[in-house]
Amino acid sequence: MTETPAKQKPVIELEDVNVTFGTEEQKTVALAQTSLSINNGEFVALVGPSGCGKSTILKLIAGTLSPSEGHIFVAGREIGANDVRIGMAFQNPTLLPWLNIRDNVMMPLKIVAPYKRSFRQKRNGEYRDRAEALLKTVGLDGFGDKFPWQLSGGMQQRASLCRALIHEPTLLLLDEPFGALDQFTREELWEIMQNLWMETRPTVLLVTHDLKEASYLASRICVMQARPGRIIEDSAIEFARPRTIDISFDPEFVSLTQRLRDRIVQARSPKEHQI
Repeated sequence: MTETPAKQKPVIELEDVNVTFGTEEQKTVALAQTSLSINNGEFVALVGPSGCGKSTILKLIAGTLSPSEGHIFVAGREIGANDVRIGMAFQNPTLLPWLNIRDNVMMPLKIVAPYKRSFRQKRNGEYRDRAEALLKTVGLDGFGDKFPWQLSGGMQQRASLCRALIHEPTLLLLDEPFGALDQFTREELWEIMQNLWMETRPTVLLVTHDLKEASYLASRICVMQARPGRIIEDSAIEFARPRTIDISFDPEFVSLTQRLRDRIVQARSPKEHQI
């Protein structure tokens, strides 16, 4: 008789999380009674109007912000109890201008356990090869010796994605990493991001205002409302992979993005409608 396998614990769990700022007289509720569960290897996108708490959730999971109430678990451990490897990419690449691209990509290996213990021994061998392999994957083969100022914005963002993935993070947090790029470069990087995810299957949480981006990349989309911020919809995205940009013209895809837009507009607070 075959035993039923134990149910896998989610990589990310938020349980009834509240975040408030200010005093009782001038209290602002940034996040209210929010619960979210993300399983290993999922690609989840958070969408919603400005001020709905998307980046707040990202900060809570990264451990840079503490909840006022509730609990947050990453890889089965409550935030703050143990170190968890996290990769992050932001709207701006935040590359160090005095380091070449290869050394920028290798930076997590210098500071994150267990890699930092072997950095001096492996920086010119195994770690260098790992960085070069990632750069080749994103189309930056031969650019390792260049400096950030010698690369375009799109190329810098590719390097930023490599840096976020080089230390094999438990989860990848993306805070509008393609928002500052032109449409053609964004679409090119969506394909690269999808390929990286399909190859390595990290657990990904993406914050974005771009509904087309969310629908192209994510396996689930969580819609948030503002004031107070909370998740009001959590939908699976069933489009087959690999996805190409042509899918954005498919009637089902267009219908999805329009429905998401309508949902966000309906959820906006009266105050936002007046802006």
